[in-house]
Amino acid sequence: MRQLMKCAALAAVCGIFAVPAAAQEKLKIGLIVTLSGPAASLGVQVRDGFNLAVRDLGGKMGGRDVEVVVVDDELKPDAAVSKVKGLLERDKVDFVVGPIFSNILQAIHKPVTDTKTFLISPNAGPSSYAGKNCSPFFYVTSYQNDQVHEILGKVAQDRGYKRVYVMVPNYQAGKDSAAGFKLDYKGEITEESYVPLGTLDFQVELSKIASQKPDAVFTFMPGGMGVSLVKQYKQAGLADQIPVLSAFTVDESTLPAQQDAAVGMFGGADWAPDLNNPQSRKFVASYEAAYNNVPGTYAMQGYDAALLIDSAVKGVKGDLANKDAVAAALKKADFTSLRGNFKFNVNGYPIQDFYLTKVAKRADGKFETEIVQKVFENYGDRYAKECVPGN
Repeated sequence: MRQLMKCAALAAVCGIFAVPAAAQEKLKIGLIVTLSGPAASLGVQVRDGFNLAVRDLGGKMGGRDVEVVVVDDELKPDAAVSKVKGLLERDKVDFVVGPIFSNILQAIHKPVTDTKTFLISPNAGPSSYAGKNCSPFFYVTSYQNDQVHEILGKVAQDRGYKRVYVMVPNYQAGKDSAAGFKLDYKGEITEESYVPLGTLDFQVELSKIASQKPDAVFTFMPGGMGVSLVKQYKQAGLADQIPVLSAFTVDESTLPAQQDAAVGMFGGADWAPDLNNPQSRKFVASYEAAYNNVPGTYAMQGYDAALLIDSAVKGVKGDLANKDAVAAALKKADFTSLRGNFKFNVNGYPIQDFYLTKVAKRADGKFETEIVQKVFENYGDRYAKECVPGN
């Protein structure tokens, strides 16, 4: 009997110490973004924004130490699938954050969500998962792809542009961008040019624009594609003749390379560095001090992705075993977004404000986008009505 009592006492002591030990296990987050090639600057901004948030949180989320495992998807779907499986099977991550491009998201979405691991996209927001294929394991801290392009369509319509030339990459996000632009724009599309993803020579398209003389050009050319297009557009003498309405073509990831060639070009965004709220001002100052460049929406959305995860881990008191509880905590979005207004729609995509922006050169010689006007307020995407919660 005495021996049994000793064992029981030992078990009780072990139990006392087992709970805090479990609570101190590291929270592991896999960050998969494009970090090589012409589009690397986009992934760098997400990575740096996310890491800055982890630093600002003291290296902890919900009381648990955080380990971030960063991998480069190389902008190759096959490589992305292999690497995300490594994050899941080898690294045993609790959350996957990424990617930048929608074709990569389409490659990794099923491998991640099938394991009931939460996938947080800090940028890609294709229509594919916003409607009937929505998932309780997928959340977006950026937007539904169409929405940013809808900004430019509404502006083009409101400004009375009768004829617009449309030029986008030939992949899912490019198709979403054209669809988004045409939602509100009712004028004539002089031509829809779908160029291969990664195109860097736009002479054929620029010749068509020069001959057609549209009232404006709408384009979506992310990363190195945007750098090349803007420089060639300026060199062709079109910048002073035909206004450019763009999304992800002139932003803080591309402006360091585009510089003066981009000044005056318009964009659509869910945020800009001059947004006037306390948390955004603090973020911009901290980011510039840490990385010596101006943050764009990619960095902001990466930062917010970290805050979202932190809020969810806090919401379940560090216990991620109950997936339904984690999903509910994520959906609650109980954090202060850098952009101000932010909440999740039923499909896990945000309801938020959107702006028309314009490229400007600052007094210190750096370039940034600045808000011209608010175009949409508390705006949710049009696919959410097809989403059945809990799918």
